Amino acid sequence: MATPSDQNLPPPLSEIVSQHYETVALVLQGGGALGSYQAGVYEGLAEVGIHPNWVAGISIGALNTAIIAGNAPEKRVDALKQFWALICQPASPLNFWPAALETQLFGISDSFRQAFSSWYATRALVDGQKGFFTPRFPPPVGPRTLDVASASYYDTRALKGTLERFADFDRINHGGMRVCVGAANVATGNLTFFDNAHLALRPEHFMASGALPPGFPAVEVDGQFYWDGGLISNTPLSEVLGQTPRRDTLAFQVDLWSAQGALPSNMGQVDDRAKDIQYSSRTRAVTDNVRRTQLLRRTLREVLRHVSPEALENDTWCKIAARMSTDKRYNVVQLIYKDKPYENQFKDFQFGYNTMLDHWATGLADIRETLAHPEWLDLPENEAGFASRDVHAPSSSDRLGPKSSAEREAGI
Repeated sequence: MATPSDQNLPPPLSEIVSQHYETVALVLQGGGALGSYQAGVYEGLAEVGIHPNWVAGISIGALNTAIIAGNAPEKRVDALKQFWALICQPASPLNFWPAALETQLFGISDSFRQAFSSWYATRALVDGQKGFFTPRFPPPVGPRTLDVASASYYDTRALKGTLERFADFDRINHGGMRVCVGAANVATGNLTFFDNAHLALRPEHFMASGALPPGFPAVEVDGQFYWDGGLISNTPLSEVLGQTPRRDTLAFQVDLWSAQGALPSNMGQVDDRAKDIQYSSRTRAVTDNVRRTQLLRRTLREVLRHVSPEALENDTWCKIAARMSTDKRYNVVQLIYKDKPYENQFKDFQFGYNTMLDHWATGLADIRETLAHPEWLDLPENEAGFASRDVHAPSSSDRLGPKSSAEREAGI
């Protein structure tokens, strides 16, 4: 029996989310070794019982998508831990020091962390990662002609077995969760989304989404060859927010590259900053565009209230306007990985076990801090019906939240 004090408690976050939103999406950006940050974010969502009904990913985000969608809710975090523990091992069994000693040394200072991070990145380039990729021998250099599936520095065939080991593809296709991953068609240059709402997904679809050239080879899917979707857009956010029919949507957008950062002071930092800008830009463009579009759709809805029923029924332009209008609302909660002081331009391929744990812990801490603001999960109340939150942004409770009046007289 509930006590009076129990009755005064706010409802759990999972209940707030399920009552407000028809779609709860987890949107996972690409970023290689940084992807364990996304696993930490998912663990934090699972802690409070928030289980997305749509997961969308690109590149490493697509691989995390397969593990999440391919397991029962109570098994997902453990499956992610096993997956990341495997791919953060070197492809060969050679170790220069015991794992326990390595972990102890890694925790001493940022100088030690930087040294180990450089070592992890070098080892990945030379040796590859277990269950993920290995260097080709002989390497693909010189004038010899290669077929498209072999034109890469690394062989990723082991990844198929890894995905089949940690993800149940029957569950991915029939488990009640919508799943989509993006890849770039090598021949046409178009971004394609493989979506279980339209086809049965296989390991190759997820491998194609993460096939970043020239390191990884194109992956064949139904007679077409695909590369990493991040070549075109490193986030599937527009695919989620552009769904029809429109639905009230809460999207947890987990980015591995930050649009904002310090000015570089050496060439390594130049490379690092360039990657941040290149791979983070789409999220900002998508959120800005959705906000403008949302204001226009909701404006149409309000204007149509003043139109006669006869015109609504018979006028072609009124019919088009009615189809374009909406009363649905969208809330994007952003989780953006912030660089560590010891990281540099190789952060996306430093597949070390200790850096993986560090990224994971950061994602878990960020989502816990975000969920400490339950009001951020409310449906947006501004004219646009759109809000975006970021725990790292100044005054993030207002970021792309209230702007009004009619988005400052439609100047938006």
